[in-house]
Amino acid sequence: MEELYAKHKRSARHTSIAALMTQIGILVIFLGLWEAAGRSKWIDPLLFSFPSKLADQLWRTMVDGSLWPHVGATVMETIAGFALGTLVGTVLAALLWWFPFLSRVLDPYLVVMNSMPKVALGPIFIVGLGPGFASIVAITLMVTVIITTINIYNRFREIDSGYIKVVRLFGASRLQLFRLVILPGSFPVIIATLKVNVGLAWVGVIVGEFLVAKIGLGYQIIYGFQVFNFTLVLSSLVVIGVVATMMYQLVAWLEKRLTEGWRER
Repeated sequence: MEELYAKHKRSARHTSIAALMTQIGILVIFLGLWEAAGRSKWIDPLLFSFPSKLADQLWRTMVDGSLWPHVGATVMETIAGFALGTLVGTVLAALLWWFPFLSRVLDPYLVVMNSMPKVALGPIFIVGLGPGFASIVAITLMVTVIITTINIYNRFREIDSGYIKVVRLFGASRLQLFRLVILPGSFPVIIATLKVNVGLAWVGVIVGEFLVAKIGLGYQIIYGFQVFNFTLVLSSLVVIGVVATMMYQLVAWLEKRLTEGWRER
C-alpha cells in the first residue's frame, strides 16, 4: 500500500513539473515570437511594441519612482472596493435570509441589477461623489456587491432543510440558527466568492480610473492611448496582470487555509 501511495505521489509530482515546464515553454515561445515580430517589423512596433521595449519602460519607471504612485493608488482602490463589496454583499445576503418578505420584494430588482452593466452608472457616481477615490470605489462596489449578495444568499437557502428542522426542534432561536448553522455551512462559498470579487474589483477600478482618475494604472492606460504611447499601455497591462495575480494567489492561499480549518471542525 505504501509503495502504491509513493508511486502515486511521484506520478503527481512529475505531472505538476511537466505542466509547469509546458507553461513556461509556452510563455517563452510567445515572448520570443513577439520580440522577433516586433524587431523584424512583421507587426507594427509602434502599435504592438515588443517585450524588451516593455521591460525597458517598466525598469525606467520603477527606477525613477514614477510607477509606484500609480500602482499604490490602484491597489488601494481595489482593496477598498473588494473589501466593501464582500462585506456589504454578505450583510445584504444575511438580511435577505433573515427577512423572507424582503427577499421576495427585492428579488426582481436583484435580477435587473445583476443583468445591468454596472459600470454604466459611473457618470452618476462621478457627479454625485466627485471625481476621485470615492467615485472609483463606488463603481467597484457596484460591480462586486450584487454578485456577492446573490451567491451567498443562494448558499444560505441551500442549507439542508432537514438539518435546520432538527436544530429548530431543539429550540434554537433564529439568531442561533444563523450563527451556528447557516453561516458556518456557507463559509466555503463566502471564501470562494472572494476569488470572484478579486477579478471584479479590478474591472471596477480600471473602468473608474478610465473615467475620472488623474493617477493609477487605468489612468496610465488612457494617457498612453491619448499620446499614442502603446508601450506605456501594454506595460501598464503587464503590471495589472502581475499585481492582480499576486492578489488572487493571496486570496487562494487564504481560502485554502481557512477551508482546511473549516473541514477539520
